[in-house]
Amino acid sequence: MTGRARAGDEESAAAGGRFSLPLLLAAIGVIAVNMRVTITGVGPLLEQMSETTGNSVTVLSTLTSVPVFTWALLSPFAHPAARRFGLNRVVLAALVLLAIGTAVRSLPGPEFSLWFGTALIGVSLALANVLLPAVVKRSFGTRVPLVTSMYTALFAGCGALAAGAVVPLSHAVEPGGGDTGWRFALAAVVATLPIALVLWIAHMRGFGPDAGHPRAGRAARGPSVWGDPVAWIVGGYMGVQAILFYVMITWLAPYSRSLGRTELVAGFDSMIFQVVGVIGSLALPLVMRGRMERWVPAALPLLTIAGIGGILLAPGALIVWIILAGLCSGASIACALTLMATRAPDHQSASALSGMAQSVGYVIAALAPITFGALHTATGGWTASFLFVLAAAVAQLVLGLAAGRDRHVFEHRRG
Repeated sequence: MTGRARAGDEESAAAGGRFSLPLLLAAIGVIAVNMRVTITGVGPLLEQMSETTGNSVTVLSTLTSVPVFTWALLSPFAHPAARRFGLNRVVLAALVLLAIGTAVRSLPGPEFSLWFGTALIGVSLALANVLLPAVVKRSFGTRVPLVTSMYTALFAGCGALAAGAVVPLSHAVEPGGGDTGWRFALAAVVATLPIALVLWIAHMRGFGPDAGHPRAGRAARGPSVWGDPVAWIVGGYMGVQAILFYVMITWLAPYSRSLGRTELVAGFDSMIFQVVGVIGSLALPLVMRGRMERWVPAALPLLTIAGIGGILLAPGALIVWIILAGLCSGASIACALTLMATRAPDHQSASALSGMAQSVGYVIAALAPITFGALHTATGGWTASFLFVLAAAVAQLVLGLAAGRDRHVFEHRRG
């Protein structure tokens, strides 16, 4: 075991003596349940939303990019906020803001509420996305890959269920779909959010004081992660792996419809892509160990290359290609989040690296559905759009070769 691993275990043991790790694990799990459902439920409802708002599907598809742009802009501020106010308090604020944003997005009336609520959701998820890897690093030591894979499997699985459930929910409330139906469906998918709030508050009570450092200056913050080459590799890997997910949750259902499949079947196609992602997330710690840890980040995109190549060459077997791409998507996000923890020597560095990497990553990811849609509109077909995703998979492979090396942020400054 390395010195860094031992330090992580000591940090975990110290934290574990003050609060319940099972309670924290439960809290992280229920938070994860609510992290993707607010985004993945949008794609299958785009046609209903288009009919009731009068906007085109292409315009409304940017709803999935609004939170991602927000993450890109605000992720760097999550780490300073956690230092100032305390990690636990900022996560709590993120959960409260997520509840408010979901409610505002589902309000009937002016279309502004749809976009503003989505932006609030983006702010809340920017904080949660960045800080959860730091929470895991602080509390779980060398079990980071296992815990990370568990919570990424949860948000992938529940995101998948949301994608498959929103259309039936909308039709149950308003037969044939409509304004009331899709708004209710988008609100219903976060029904477990109050449980997440209760569990996190219970965790905070057991954890004890976590007041942060209100007067912490630049010197206390240490060197900037933005100048670290390892951080840029992790950020680039985060971005290119996310292209597949955000393209597929936005455009898989419309693509499936273009093949003659029904709205309900297209929603289930999107769900299947995300369900198999759960398997990918859970499988990651089984393969990302020993000597294989070095090569897994580069090996994962081979599944995407096979899946997207299949879509281009044999679209009739769509379900097979969805499964291959979904396996890569689930494993890749777990791998990227694991790298944010394992490429940092402590939880403070993990928080800084996570903020920087997710900011860089989500700039790339936010542009992906828009680029995909623009290529589709410009060419009138799907080939150029899927070639774009294929190119992203190749970039992930190249960056994965660099990310797999056992290096850490700030290592060159420590000599």
